[in-house]
Amino acid sequence: MSPAQQLTALSASQVLAWIGTALLLTGACGSQATAETIGSIYSSAAAKDCRTISGKKDGDSSTQICPGKNGLILLVNEGDLRQTVSVGRSARAAAKEPAAESWFGPFNSAGNTVEWRVADGRPFAIIQRWQIADNDDQGKSGPKDKPMLVVTRLPPGPVCHVAYVDATANANANELARQAADETARSFICSKDEVRIVGTRGRVIGLARP
Repeated sequence: MSPAQQLTALSASQVLAWIGTALLLTGACGSQATAETIGSIYSSAAAKDCRTISGKKDGDSSTQICPGKNGLILLVNEGDLRQTVSVGRSARAAAKEPAAESWFGPFNSAGNTVEWRVADGRPFAIIQRWQIADNDDQGKSGPKDKPMLVVTRLPPGPVCHVAYVDATANANANELARQAADETARSFICSKDEVRIVGTRGRVIGLARP
């Protein structure tokens, strides 16, 4: 009996089962072929590891370039005890990104450790721990800082804040930030989408987004 005759001889249920198995195998092969490996690599934004291009490193106002990953650099601008952090192929490119204009109202500073989320070795987001001053919670030396994780999307496309995670209100803040980066950053539209508040909304979110 020829293969065509054998197939004709099969019952309808057998044919459907055979087709379903074939589709499952095809889908599995396709998933394996398109699977990506996501992980983290790190860089430093500490003043000693960066280059000052304007102002003074220890002054009230300064702009620094910090080494990044895969040809990207960080542009850290400080003025009036507030910082912005942007990313680009050059300082000029980074200065034009939405992130370069993303200020928080209270005094603030970005952490020295930069976590880069990468897919198959290519960065698509960064995560930094910021300290936001709480003027309503005064200590001996001034307002106490409240920690918040900021997720920022990277090129291709604009560079902007994607998600905020209250690092005090959420014990698993790092995991939440990574999940937000992995699920949201690449599809986030800076000119349209609003920054996501991920996890429990604590005091620092109100400071960052009054």
